[in-house]
Order: sequence, then structure tokens, then C-alpha cells
Amino acid sequence: MQQDKQNDAVEPRTGGRLIVESLRQHGVDRVYCVPGESYLEVLDALHDVPEIELVVAKHEGGAANMAEADGKLTGRPGICMVTRGPGATHASIGVHIAQQDSTPMILFVGQIARSHVGREAFQEVDYQAMFGGLAKWVVEITDAARVPEIMARAFHTAVSGRPGPVVVSLPEDMLVDKAAVPVCAATPMQPVAMAEETTRQIVEALSAAKKPMLLIGGPDWSDKAVQDLSAFAKAWDLPVACAFRRQDVLDNRDPQFVGHLSLGMNPALAARVRDADLLIALGTRLGDIVTDAYTLLQPPKLPQKLIHIHAEANELGRVYQADIAVPVSAGDALASLAAHKPAAAPAWSEWRKAARQDLDAFRAMANAPLPAEGYVDMTPVVRHLNDVLPDDSILTNGAGNYSVWLHRFYEYRHPRTQLAPTCGAMGYGLPAAVAASLRRPESTVVCFAGDGCFLMYPQEIVTAVEYGAKFVVLVVNNGMYGTIRMHQEREHPGRVSGTRLKGPDYVAMAKSCGGYGELVERTEDFAAAFERAAASGTVALLELRVDPAQITPAKRLS
Repeated sequence: MQQDKQNDAVEPRTGGRLIVESLRQHGVDRVYCVPGESYLEVLDALHDVPEIELVVAKHEGGAANMAEADGKLTGRPGICMVTRGPGATHASIGVHIAQQDSTPMILFVGQIARSHVGREAFQEVDYQAMFGGLAKWVVEITDAARVPEIMARAFHTAVSGRPGPVVVSLPEDMLVDKAAVPVCAATPMQPVAMAEETTRQIVEALSAAKKPMLLIGGPDWSDKAVQDLSAFAKAWDLPVACAFRRQDVLDNRDPQFVGHLSLGMNPALAARVRDADLLIALGTRLGDIVTDAYTLLQPPKLPQKLIHIHAEANELGRVYQADIAVPVSAGDALASLAAHKPAAAPAWSEWRKAARQDLDAFRAMANAPLPAEGYVDMTPVVRHLNDVLPDDSILTNGAGNYSVWLHRFYEYRHPRTQLAPTCGAMGYGLPAAVAASLRRPESTVVCFAGDGCFLMYPQEIVTAVEYGAKFVVLVVNNGMYGTIRMHQEREHPGRVSGTRLKGPDYVAMAKSCGGYGELVERTEDFAAAFERAAASGTVALLELRVDPAQITPAKRLS
């Protein structure tokens, strides 16, 4: 009876309008899309809601990457809309990134009419079968009256436990059906306090340790969680290592920060992880990159005592058998741990100081050997950016060996300033920079991209110019797919196959899209060129010609 009264209180609206009302109810202010006839009713409803900005990308993969990056920046689901069939398959890359990076995201996909399902109609795809292994939840809304219910569940699912992507399929005929139902918001989740007994056990384990180390990672670190992390690490004088592409969780200038467990890992840090007698994994899944293909930490049981804290209970015990496993978020755990101080000065302070000295020495190391004459040396490039960029600058990148320079020589200072895919997806950096600039227009945004990485979504420069995004793209051009060439030379030396790359005139491309472009061929020219690019007032591209043989800061192809 109460439901009937509620239904009497609202006017019938189409399924498409209920989708948009639900977006507004959940605080969505931006949608990334490529339009399609399969969800015209949603596009039409968005026309009447100017507070939701519709950003039209030039490729569904670019749109999905933008939405995923927006989810990383806000901690709220990034929203992407694409059409059925080809649109969904193009956008699947963003779903995979969101799944492996634990990023809240909702992908809305137009779908064929309900009466056509199962006939292999035009662009028909079974989205449950397609996305079932990639997304946290895949659902098709077959009844317009259930739009509010399913939308609320989608938003809840995307952010609860281990965050991740949700895929919502929208049959085109359902979108024009009408229903008189009120929209509703997802149930707000209350913080979960870590049990006092669990806190006591962790404090006791710390007090008994001789060489403890804190391994941090995972998504959505709030300002409060970062403050509690800093307080906890300082009180116990803990060495803190960040997981792969989570370097921005703790200010890298903090004396507690001892490096990153990722591509280009400091061998001295790896040795200290092996030597530790207590590892506290906080928020991180302990994946294969962090553990150097599960060799640095060999599953299932470690010789060290392991305390594993993760918001998703199913992650605990999946690979490693912890001595203490705690299914709470990093922030909730730290809220309890930060209140406890050691009874005496920690016995491992010299060990922590030595670990920090290892990091400083690793960063200070020069290229060995230097790139050939006439090329840009990426080491001083990244060091220059480290010196001149404001603390809140956002750096984005995709996949490639060029990112090793960034991992090694750049110091992240604030959370949510490193936008990079832990799943190693090429092409991510440019769409992520578009999303970052639109989300934080007051911040400096710099995109790193290899030439192969950049060529995945170069057309999104047009999107950036169209919507007023402003950032600098550094195209690190070595004329090849560098990471694959590195592996190729190791496994099949001298037999180059499929890894050469003939690119366009990148500067002319940027200019033709309405941006700024400049070629840099000498290291000493970079600083002035970057200053000009940053001052251009638009999207600026600097093509950096680098030595193809210089495959990492310390290694050459030979």
C-alpha cells in the first residue's frame, strides 16, 4: 500500500529519464561517452540536465579510460556510456583496468530490443557472458520500473568492499517504456571499526618485531587515511614501501618512505623485504608485480609473519596465508592503529634509516651508460619535473619502459596524483590526462606516453581541446615498442620482428588538433620547451627523441 502511495506521487517517466534522474540522485556531474542510437532516450534526457556534463570522446576506449581515471580521482564511480556491440567491445579495456586497479566505475551499454534477444540481431552481444569475468556485477535492466532499484545497487556495488566496475545493459525498448516510480540513492555505508582484539594483536606483533615493514597500496586513500598512515608510520618509525603504481599514497619525501615495489624496483629494497621479519600489507592485494612474479614473496606461506589488511574478505587468503587477516579498509584499520604508540623507542630505527638511504642512493644513481649523443636523456627530464612541478601536480601514464624513469626519479607528494594502470594497459595516459584536467582544472597535469602508447588514442587531443582540458603530453619517441623489443632481444637477440614503429609527425598532429606542439632533440632544450608548453594555455605536446638503445635508466638493449 505504501509503495502504491509513492507511485501515485510521481509522474510516469521513461526508463531513459529514470536513468538520468538516478545519476543526478547519486551526485554524478560528468558522463564520458560516445553516442549511439541504442541509448538515444538517455542522451535526450541528459539534454535537460545541464548540471551533468556530457563529454563526448572520439573512441569508446578513450571514453572508458577517462571514466576509470575519474573514478580514481574522486573515489566515486566514473561514468561511461557506449552503444551496443562494437561500442561495448571497444570500452571493455576500461572495465579491465577498473577491475585490476580496484576503481569504482559504471559502464552503461545500449542493448538491442528485448524481443530480439537470442536471434543474433544487429550488434547483439550477451553482456553477462562478455563482462562476467571482468566486472563486479553485470546486469540488464528489462523493466523500467526497476531502474531506481538497480541503479542504487550498481552504485553500491561499485564502491563497496574492493571497489570495481559494474556493467549495466540498457535495452533500447526498455528505455522508452514509462514507469511511475521514485528514484532512490544507494545505502550509505558506515565506517567499520577494527576490533580492539585485532588491534592489540597487531600492536603486539609490532612490539616483538626486529625488522618490520609496511607495504601499502590499494585504491581510494582518503585524506584522513593518509594522515593516519603518516602518524602511525612516524610513531613506530616504520619503513613504508608502496605497491605498483600506488606511489602517491605517502609523500615520497617522507623519511618513512623507502621506495616502490614495481617495475624497476630497487634491488636493495627487494632484499630488505626478504630480510623483514614482519610484513604488514595494508590495502594492497600483493599481486605479481609487487612480489616480482611471486618470487620476492613466495606463496602460500611466508617465512615472515604476515598481517594482511584488505577491505574485501575474499582477497584475504586468495594467494597468501596471513598470520592475521583483517577484512577492513586501510582507512578503517589506520583509524584504530594510529591511536596506539610504542611503549619504547622502536629497535629498528637504524634499519629504517638504512632503507631510506638505499632509496636516496638509487635515485641519485646516474645512467649507466648515458644515451648516445643527440638524444634526450630521460633522467634529467624527470628530475627537472620533480624540481619544478607543484606538489599537487597529476602525472598520468600508460604502459611501457619509459614509465620506469617516472617510477624511479619522480617524488609523488599527494594522494590521487598518480594515474597509471596497474594492469599495464597501453594508451591510458592521454585519456586519463583529459579526465584529470577536467576534474582538477587548478592542478598541473602532465601525461607521459611512449610513441606506441600515445598512438592508441591520439585523437583524444581533439576531445581535450573541445572541452577545455589543459595539460602537457610528453611523447617519448624511440621508434619502437620498447618493452616488447627488450624482451625480444633477451629471448631472440638480433631477430627484430613486429616491434619497429613508424610514427607520424607528432608535432604536426598536435597542432592539427588545435593544440601546441614542439620537437625536443637535446636534453638541454627540455626545460625551456616544457615552460613554453605549460604556458601555451591548451593541450601541449612535446615530442622527445630518445635513444632506442637506452631501454631503462641503467640498461641498454645490448
